[in-house]
Amino acid sequence: MYNVNEMFIYGILSTIIFLTLLPFYYIVRVFQKKYLYGWREKLGALKSPELGEKVIMLHGVSVGEIIALENLTKKIKETFPDYKIVLTTGTKTGQDIAHKKYEKIADFITYFPFDIPFAVDSFLEKVRPSVVLIAETELWPNFAYLCKKKNIPLFVINGRISDSTFNAYKRLKFFFKHILSNYTGLYTQSIEDRDKLIAIGANPETTEFMGNLKFDIKKQDVQIDIGKGENKLIIAGSTHKGEDEIVLNAFKTLKSKVKDAKLLLASRHMERLPDITEIVKATGLSYGFRSKGDTFADKEIILLDTMGELGKMYSICNFAFIGGSFNNTGGHNPLEASVYNKPVITGPCIHNFKDIYGILTRTNAGKLVNTPAELEEQMLKLLTDEVYYKSAKDDCSNVFESQKGALDFVVNKLKLILK
Repeated sequence: MYNVNEMFIYGILSTIIFLTLLPFYYIVRVFQKKYLYGWREKLGALKSPELGEKVIMLHGVSVGEIIALENLTKKIKETFPDYKIVLTTGTKTGQDIAHKKYEKIADFITYFPFDIPFAVDSFLEKVRPSVVLIAETELWPNFAYLCKKKNIPLFVINGRISDSTFNAYKRLKFFFKHILSNYTGLYTQSIEDRDKLIAIGANPETTEFMGNLKFDIKKQDVQIDIGKGENKLIIAGSTHKGEDEIVLNAFKTLKSKVKDAKLLLASRHMERLPDITEIVKATGLSYGFRSKGDTFADKEIILLDTMGELGKMYSICNFAFIGGSFNNTGGHNPLEASVYNKPVITGPCIHNFKDIYGILTRTNAGKLVNTPAELEEQMLKLLTDEVYYKSAKDDCSNVFESQKGALDFVVNKLKLILK
């Protein structure tokens, strides 16, 4: 635990530095036509919510973490119905997603406070959490210290630490050891992440491997009649502008080598359907529309122009290309396909799901390609190399097996401290 004098000095210094830099930061943001969204809340000036004495707080800094927390939050609400749920984020995009996805789950959604003593203290006095769960690995010294001081259990869940961060933290082990001592528990996505935290000073007795929350998804048990038969089906899911051409060019080339190949093309944005239809028409291949009941019995390409069906369609494909990855979107969730033991291919831009792809691409379950030529090569390999394809499917199963149970792990930990 921190020496009180050390914490006092750190609190004073962090406040001075923050207040000194804030005006300059604000000016820069304005000139960039950006704004300090939620700055009042981040300073602890939020309106006191009427939450009562039983409050579970979860924090995810941005979009990826908020999405990962969704199923856990639902399970917590179901398991602890007497508790109110507070969700915090650190970014505007995180807030937008939180309000969209958690409208009927969370009782209060706001911003996480700046890590300066007066902001943190004000926040904790108004929210009064019974327990705090921080997704991933955000280490905030003042927040951790004040939680400890106020006897609020504080946990890192779904924790991970990159190699670069680990190397930097290790050089400052004397500092981070004190910070980590204020956490009630540190629960990581992998054994490697657990060992890294212990190496920078975390208590081995309270630092555990839990698995990855993002892998706690369930298969949809549905029947799909789209006439696939014995054909080999490729799904290009959540494609964006410019990616349809890449996929269709690769598919047209594949058709000359794999006669029974079929393609289900699902755009991320339905309003692009007229443009995509023209692109498909230009290939000269036969095509149809899901909304019209067209099937692969007599079509080579089906455009998925219905809402809410892509997830279940992955259950019948041989493998999937996940879009949003050949532009600056940052990719989309590959686990919707992987959960059915279907290998996935992605382009190079995957920053929204970097951790998941990091796990998948350590095996044949996932393949990152950098160019359209590499995409075509990987697609052909999955369609023609039976040994490789089986290995990829088995790897999908093994990855999910190694990661499952994270949600129940967290809920069981909460049961030990909440009544």
